[in-house]
Amino acid sequence: MTGHVHPAILVMGVSGVGKTTVATALAGRLGAAFVEADDFHPPENVAAMARGVPLSDEMRRPWLIALGEAVAARRRERAVVFACSALKRAYRDILSDRAGPLEIVHLAAPRAVVAARLSARTEHFMPPSLLDSQIADLQPPGPDEAPVVLDVAPPVEAVVRNAAAEIVRRHPELAPS
Repeated sequence: MTGHVHPAILVMGVSGVGKTTVATALAGRLGAAFVEADDFHPPENVAAMARGVPLSDEMRRPWLIALGEAVAARRRERAVVFACSALKRAYRDILSDRAGPLEIVHLAAPRAVVAARLSARTEHFMPPSLLDSQIADLQPPGPDEAPVVLDVAPPVEAVVRNAAAEIVRRHPELAPS
């Protein structure tokens, strides 16, 4: 990537932790574009997950490439916040290879909290039965990725406020005027 590029903020975690909710609100607070990773899954990936089949790394690769390229295109115009599980370091590496450097907001919660949230969802292709495979695949971001790690137990507004405060500290240009 060349030239000035606006920040790209990845809101990551296992399914059901609140990525889309937090990322949408964070984008609004920062005046950034919002991108939903699920929109980039090919139909065969959605069908596999709906059947309760965990995606392989091979199945995820084209999705991650398309998502990374979409984020790269959008961040040329303005900051972008995107919600994506990005469970493994290799997945985050594919995203950053395509999109450029990322700020990472890792949403964390105990398994029981996430399981309860997944069970309450009705309009999503990801079944609760895949939670354990997501937890098994999760490689939390390391110190070299400089993540903002947030517990999602507090109300959403508090989680978003805490995420925004740290992102604005790192990128003062995103502070509301």
